[in-house]
Amino acid sequence: MAQTPVDAGEFARLFAAEAPRVWRVLRRLGIAEADLEDVCQEVFLVVYRRWHEFRGASTLRTWIYGIALRKALGHRRRKHVRDAVPLAHEPSVAPEQQQALESSEQRRLLQSALDRLGDGKREVFVLYELEQLAMREVANALELPLHTAYARLYAARSELGATLRRLIGPGGRP
Repeated sequence: MAQTPVDAGEFARLFAAEAPRVWRVLRRLGIAEADLEDVCQEVFLVVYRRWHEFRGASTLRTWIYGIALRKALGHRRRKHVRDAVPLAHEPSVAPEQQQALESSEQRRLLQSALDRLGDGKREVFVLYELEQLAMREVANALELPLHTAYARLYAARSELGATLRRLIGPGGRP
């Protein structure tokens, strides 16, 4: 089977349009900030190499999300990534930055809760709730039956809610 080469201009446009989304999805799937650029680049290397395999059974974006999901899972399973200990730091904050800090803290809490979700649930939640893909697209990207994708979403919502309640604590503050 002859491979159709990727037009450089078309690929550049695709990268410009999709890289910010892929970056965001990878971050939400637990890729550390320090590794995001490398993993995002790996995703687009696979897209470039497998361009000829895209058949249009799903949208191009869904196909790319599927590749990103598999790259994120593989990256997180590597031992050196699992064993890495993130460095914590307390930012100094001026009074006018309080709202930005609260928003940042909410994002940190959500990311922490997402980090605790099992892989199958996390991917469904991120793609459906945060990336706002249709559930049929989510199921296609994850190569799951539609019913299974909905079941994982339900389980993810329940688990995420319980985790957030534990993280926030009884007084409503982390």
